[in-house]
Amino acid sequence: MSGFDRRQFLKLTGGSSVVALSGLAGCSGGPSGGAETTDNSDGGSGDDETTTQSTDEVDANIGMVYATGGLGDGSFNDQAQSGLKDANEEWDLAYEEAQPENVSDFANYQEQFAQSTDPEYDLISTIGFLQADALSETAADYPDQKFMIVDSVVEEPNVNSYVFAEHEGSYLAGQLVAMLTSTEFSAGAAETVSDEKTVGFVGGVQSDLIEKFEAGFRAGVADIDDEISIQSSYVGDFNDPSGGKEAALTMYGDGADFVYHAAGNTGTGVFQAAQEEGRFAIGVDRDQSLTKDSYADVILASMVKRVDTAVYNAIDGVVEGTFEGGNVTPLGLQDEGVALVYGDEIGSDVPSDVVDTVDSARQAIIDGDISVPTSPDDV
Repeated sequence: MSGFDRRQFLKLTGGSSVVALSGLAGCSGGPSGGAETTDNSDGGSGDDETTTQSTDEVDANIGMVYATGGLGDGSFNDQAQSGLKDANEEWDLAYEEAQPENVSDFANYQEQFAQSTDPEYDLISTIGFLQADALSETAADYPDQKFMIVDSVVEEPNVNSYVFAEHEGSYLAGQLVAMLTSTEFSAGAAETVSDEKTVGFVGGVQSDLIEKFEAGFRAGVADIDDEISIQSSYVGDFNDPSGGKEAALTMYGDGADFVYHAAGNTGTGVFQAAQEEGRFAIGVDRDQSLTKDSYADVILASMVKRVDTAVYNAIDGVVEGTFEGGNVTPLGLQDEGVALVYGDEIGSDVPSDVVDTVDSARQAIIDGDISVPTSPDDV
């Protein structure tokens, strides 16, 4: 994945387009809303704040509105910020980052970026499906402003949407844990319970999107052994590590060898529970054995989503003048938009025959020989 060619990716995944309008100027300064501003872009607090750097003579001004949970989650938002930073290495950007604490704050930040005249933003990036409702109204109110959104589709001609095949990558995670929960397996600080065939899934906010993760995971497990018990729980929040830990502890207590999370920073609690119980966890969105390295001794693998690539490509389109708006870009295994990566510390302990089976399943999905459901009801 590290050698992924984003420009080639852009050519491969470009879809139909609708030409965006142009010419409307805003009427106020950039986002403030009482939010704190700082002078660098390292992020990591998770608080309601914005980050600013110079806007003099730049290739593009970018406004970022992150998902709730904020930067420092080692997952979804940090992956989005990686795309911004990668783009900033390629071009001379100025950017401001907003970290709303609540869903009700999304519209406010989107509108403040769109209204700004000092600077005028060339692109407003909105991260996460929970921003879709607000963006549908904001984008319609500011037809000359370019937007992008990750994880949802907003059908406005000035919005490019990026969606991922989470179910495909999650299927591979399901295959991995299903093969190992039936065996005596140990690595790092964790081991399986030899007389149990149980695995778990912890979701953040229950929704069609997060259920895609669960559906793929369940299908991957069932296709290996349909007698494996799968526990599932939704915490109702992407930034509740205590809730994630409680849910995972219950699963590990019931005999789960592995718990896969799709829960943003709530997943940090899953890792804490795994360490306490000496069991395994599967990360999400980034290689969390690296981004949450204090838990690397229990994170066997992660299902990564290239949110960074989506952000980078949207900025690329603005800087290079190819952003047309109205595009929906789907990113699956074939596009390397999702993937299963093994943990940096203990992933090499996975037996080669298990790795080979996962690799074969990946190719079968790409070839169309395996169709992965998107709803748990269809598993």
